Amino acid sequence: MAILDNLESMLARGQDNALVRYGIGAEYLKLNQFDKAAEHLRKAVEKDPKYSAAWKLLGNALADAGRNDEAIKAYKDGIKVAEEKGDKQAAKEMAVFLKRLQK
Repeated sequence: MAILDNLESMLARGQDNALVRYGIGAEYLKLNQFDKAAEHLRKAVEKDPKYSAAWKLLGNALADAGRNDEAIKAYKDGIKVAEEKGDKQAAKEMAVFLKRLQK
């Protein structure tokens, strides 16, 4: 919980950036607080639309929250971003998650 507290205090001090939001989202995901995770991960990709890892975790959080249509869109957007960046591993992982959701 110390990591989450530290990240949230950074946010409270005005250090609002994609990396901080990603970290908070990842910590909420570990705590199975999927909607809170998705909220912060969505902010991460708003602040840095080319952040492939944030797109992947956003899709995961939305899928875990049962928000499958939103997760599908996040994965599709994330795959596009990852492919444009040459981030092949992230694109492959999101493609697998996407395929599972579309079954």
